[in-house]
Amino acid sequence: MSHLDRPLLGIALMLGFCALAPLGDALAKLLGPEMGVGQLVLLRFALQALILLPIALATGRSMRVDRRTLARVVLRTVLHIAGIATVFTALLYLPLADAVAIAFVMPFIMLLMGHYILGEEVGWRRLAACAVGFSGTLLVIQPAFEDVGWPALLPLGVAVIFAAFMLVTRQIAPHTDPIAMQALSALIALAIMIPAMLLGAATSTLGWTPPTATGWGLILAMGCAGTVAHLLMTWALRYAPSATLAPMQYLEIPMATLIGWLIFADLPGPRASLGIAITIGSGLYVILRERAMLRPAAGQQATPRGTPPAE
Repeated sequence: MSHLDRPLLGIALMLGFCALAPLGDALAKLLGPEMGVGQLVLLRFALQALILLPIALATGRSMRVDRRTLARVVLRTVLHIAGIATVFTALLYLPLADAVAIAFVMPFIMLLMGHYILGEEVGWRRLAACAVGFSGTLLVIQPAFEDVGWPALLPLGVAVIFAAFMLVTRQIAPHTDPIAMQALSALIALAIMIPAMLLGAATSTLGWTPPTATGWGLILAMGCAGTVAHLLMTWALRYAPSATLAPMQYLEIPMATLIGWLIFADLPGPRASLGIAITIGSGLYVILRERAMLRPAAGQQATPRGTPPAE
């Protein structure tokens, strides 16, 4: 059985990502006022390396890849660094739920990339539903832009970066072990971030502030949440195409709203709430549409060759 013959497993793994990713973002938002974005990104990947390298070595996973795959892993890592840095910067200005909701133009971008670059089949109903979801995102941007100005557009940059990131991941995931790939990616990220931090030590963005005891606890939790979340996302992409998983990430919005309310007492305003509702509704429609398409496919596989399916 091919990896991509198990889309429901991919959906289940993506649900885990949708729960852990906003939790990691919330922890980064708590840490944002205390330290620079560069320091947060460096510590995030340092913890990823500390968690995954021992696992990869203990289980005999090889991190050796061919040159073409290595080039893609390096590109993926650069996109990952840029995406996380942009997320952390946006969270300095925006409530968690608003930042996540605005970034959810990403599934629409991913569907187009999956269709035109990877040649994946994308029906007009899913495209229409994601277009409706994009209109909901615009409703979230408007009040956020009125409140904070241009930083409200940062999540749009996050969307473009992570759409490309997931596209590259989709190309690598079927042929690499997720733990080995994430461990290798962490080493590459450290090789990029450490010189950058040394060169930019005098700046507020790349400077170093010694964390407090509480800060170290938050950093550890952030690193664990982010590492496990992206492992789940990588595994999900082994079992289902990106066009199937992209709408699933809409469920990250209610999780971010709940976490933002519990930790920061932030709730979206009326227009943003309407936009979030539209976005979630369109995403749920696509999920139901995907499940409806899977049932006939399973029935056809079970039908003996030459026997017409039941009407």
